Amino acid sequence: MKPDAQIPDSIDRYIAAFPSQLQEILEKIRLTIREAAPDGEEKMSYQMPTFFLNGNLVHFAVCKRHIGFYPAPSGIQQFQKELSAYKSSKGAVQFPLDQPIPYDVIQQMVLFRAAENREKVKLKRGK
Repeated sequence: MKPDAQIPDSIDRYIAAFPSQLQEILEKIRLTIREAAPDGEEKMSYQMPTFFLNGNLVHFAVCKRHIGFYPAPSGIQQFQKELSAYKSSKGAVQFPLDQPIPYDVIQQMVLFRAAENREKVKLKRGK
């Protein structure tokens, strides 16, 4: 649901392209991710805001009626119980725009994914 045809080249520009109510939600998601993974790097990937930490950490995006959140399949699997009220697939969950966004669950998923990515680096270095 990009309001204009231009593909944004930064998370700031991505967020700025939406109405103020959506901007607030997106900024809060961004802040939640930053707080959970302060060493994560922001970038655009797959035309979505992305946080990178020893590999892709999480992505998020505005869709027509929901925020898509992409914590990789492991993030979805680990939080199946917390995500049971939401439509999800192997690597994505949909947070409807007409319901409160579960920022606490987003934080938990990011903490999990950050630990997972750090552990992968440790295992690679140990070999």
